[in-house]
Amino acid sequence: MWSDPVVTRFIGGKPSSEQQTWSRLLVYAGHWALMRFGYWAVEEKASREFIGEVGFADFKRDIDPLMRDVPELGWAFASRVHGRGYATEAVAAAVAWGDARFKSVRTVCLIHPENLASIRVAQKFGYREFERSLFNDRPTLFFERLASAVN
Repeated sequence: MWSDPVVTRFIGGKPSSEQQTWSRLLVYAGHWALMRFGYWAVEEKASREFIGEVGFADFKRDIDPLMRDVPELGWAFASRVHGRGYATEAVAAAVAWGDARFKSVRTVCLIHPENLASIRVAQKFGYREFERSLFNDRPTLFFERLASAVN
């Protein structure tokens, strides 16, 4: 999935190498071990095939202080399943899980301004843009969600 240019178009801008993908997987496992949250693999029920991932992280990004130490929601799906509603279903489950477990009522996410599908998914769950900036020299929208405002 991470080597597909369609998937990475808005996430980093270029396909990931095998080493980068492996490092991402290790970061995900480390989140669960050290932070008690992280990413889940998403499987398609009918085929039982891996189709994407969703979850929360604290990547300690060197960005806006308003995003530090706040769970950051993220998701990515194989291009063959884009437009089928899997992201909406997976984000719904992740947000519900986060609402039940995080002490902080605020979560955030980063989305490229041209990624209209992901912007729509984020907005469905109460994420609202609070800043526009650059991240890794690419235009980025910063979204936040206050769980108490949605529940």
